[in-house]
Amino acid sequence: MGARKILLLNGPNLNLLGTREPQIYGSTTLSDIESAAVSQASAAGATLSFYQTNHEGKLIDRIHTARTEGIDAIVINPAAFTHQSVALRDALLGVDIPFVEVHVSNIHKREEWRAKSYFSDKAEAVICGLGVFGYKAAIEFVLEHMKEKAKL
Repeated sequence: MGARKILLLNGPNLNLLGTREPQIYGSTTLSDIESAAVSQASAAGATLSFYQTNHEGKLIDRIHTARTEGIDAIVINPAAFTHQSVALRDALLGVDIPFVEVHVSNIHKREEWRAKSYFSDKAEAVICGLGVFGYKAAIEFVLEHMKEKAKL
């Protein structure tokens, strides 16, 4: 059985997808991504909820709530928090919910400081540089990976 409940989290400035630096992030909006993600999960018999905030503490609170909701997996684009948030890392580790880290751009082809992630070493997988398709790949991975784990 695959992941039944998935939480899609997006960090700061991702509410601007579709208009922010389209040469880097493309023209797809966050709303488009969320709608596609819900449909993808539903087609696989899972549910997906989503949350975006520009505030670190609110993102941490949402991760804490995920544990009490029985969330099976988290797909997260921590955005700028990727490179600076020990608190967000601690929240993800504290709830003990497997997570996949996603980035629209290839963080390794950008400024040197963007290549450092506080999450990659603890993530089940890291997807970057695939554009918004990375979200679809992450959800597919979560659905299949959780299915494989259930067989063990």
